Amino acid sequence: MARDLPSLNALKAFEVAARLESVSQAAEALHVTHGAVSRQIRTLEQELGVALFDKAGRGLRLTAAGRRLRDACGEAFGQLRLACEDIRQAEQAAPFLLACPGSLLARWFIPRLDRLQRQLPQLNLHLSASEGELDPRRPGVSATLMFAAPPWPADMQVYPVAKERIGPVFSPRYAGAQRLHGQSAQILTTEPLLHTRSRPQAWADWARAQQLEPQALNQAQGFEHLYYLLEAALAGLGVAIAPQLLVADDLAEGRLLAPWGFVETGHSLGLWVPARHNQSQAQALLGWLEEQV
Repeated sequence: MARDLPSLNALKAFEVAARLESVSQAAEALHVTHGAVSRQIRTLEQELGVALFDKAGRGLRLTAAGRRLRDACGEAFGQLRLACEDIRQAEQAAPFLLACPGSLLARWFIPRLDRLQRQLPQLNLHLSASEGELDPRRPGVSATLMFAAPPWPADMQVYPVAKERIGPVFSPRYAGAQRLHGQSAQILTTEPLLHTRSRPQAWADWARAQQLEPQALNQAQGFEHLYYLLEAALAGLGVAIAPQLLVADDLAEGRLLAPWGFVETGHSLGLWVPARHNQSQAQALLGWLEEQV
């Protein structure tokens, strides 16, 4: 029966010492002490039952067995280095499939996509959008960007990017814009409000934060998805409830107004990465997201 290989740490210490022909230089290259390299080599010699080095003045000289093992280790470690580099390059070249809600993709991500491609050219990003329930465990998905509230599941690595804030918004073209100007949030209890069926509690959450009774609000026209709701607000059809992140550009350009500000909801925009997935590309995307938000 074949014996197990000696310790890989011992083989590595020997390979470096043999290649550099110096225990001291090997210790420096491996960022360990001279004694640590010497002990690894002695352990290896004891396990193999043969001397690998002879003393040659103040230096070391490889024995015949040492030369044979040096050549074998050099070839083996060289092959391992090549294989690891190939794996890294293949991982970096593989598509990184990011799933996210369609409204987030259309209103925030796509306007910044060109910037992302310039700043992270090595990230082969593919996008998958849905307005339904997102499944961060779906096969093939590298990561999911979405709003959610903790606790986070144990089988996912969740990186919070920004806290969610929501508030009422309307277009300057809205027929009631002049009537709402300069009024307190209380006036919205007399206003027909636009809402989305994908987030039915949004208006109620905002009302409670404003010390208003949710029952006093009149939720009128409803839309299936948040994207359609925001398009309706931009068209001047009424007052909508929206995440600040998704209307920030519209507010900056004056296409929407938010006179009552925004309140936190307890949800966060987070990057959800399956525990099985290589984290390096996710970390690069996370850094970019944090910078943009």
